[in-house]
Amino acid sequence: MAGSLTGKVALVTGGSRSLGAAIVRRLAADGAAVALTYNASPDKADAVVHGVEAAGGKALALRADAADAVAVKAAVAKTAQTFGRLDILVNNAGVIVVKPVDDLSLEDFDRIVAVNVRGLFVATQEAVRHMREGGRVINIGSINSDYVPFAGGALYAMTKAAVAGLTKGLARDLGPRGITITNVQPGPIDTDMNPDSGQFAEQTRGYTALKRYAQADEIADFVAYLAGPGASYITGTGLVIDGGYGA
Repeated sequence: MAGSLTGKVALVTGGSRSLGAAIVRRLAADGAAVALTYNASPDKADAVVHGVEAAGGKALALRADAADAVAVKAAVAKTAQTFGRLDILVNNAGVIVVKPVDDLSLEDFDRIVAVNVRGLFVATQEAVRHMREGGRVINIGSINSDYVPFAGGALYAMTKAAVAGLTKGLARDLGPRGITITNVQPGPIDTDMNPDSGQFAEQTRGYTALKRYAQADEIADFVAYLAGPGASYITGTGLVIDGGYGA
């Protein structure tokens, strides 16, 4: 696997399935050695690793709940120890809660913040300790930080808005070190959490200009570009890939 990321090492959180797995495969196809974290899907994580290795790449699966700061830090350290460096972090791990406001619990609030915001911050803080000039942090946010055309999505939108703000702030901290940080904001993607045949799929397709969901590989291609040499002057910004959802 020779490509634009040959010699680089990446860590993808939540990389065992759907979008995360697509990102792992694409970064590996571009030449990176890729570690991925998973929480409850060891078989799926192993399948992703075996697929990368069968294609001639290097991959490593690490169990780490994004809400567990100790486990997240250990995953970052193990990645750097195993592959000798860390150049790219993709903060993909996330959860979603969709409930009317009256039904939301503090446990819902605490869990979604712990994974979508706190876990992302912990992974980023730990990863940049290992990064050299040219390092990349790529957050997977959502257009729901700006648009919420359905009821029950307040907590999810809140966390993705926090990711957008954190990306901007950290760009100022990391810029002088030559490390970029970006926030990819996808629209509807055909994933386990939001299938294009789900309950709200027809309505959701209608919001896009292209009248379809994205495929995970399309988002992964965009992430790979941001991880590569052509994106070295992009930092501190949200990059929308939504099929015209916000047009």
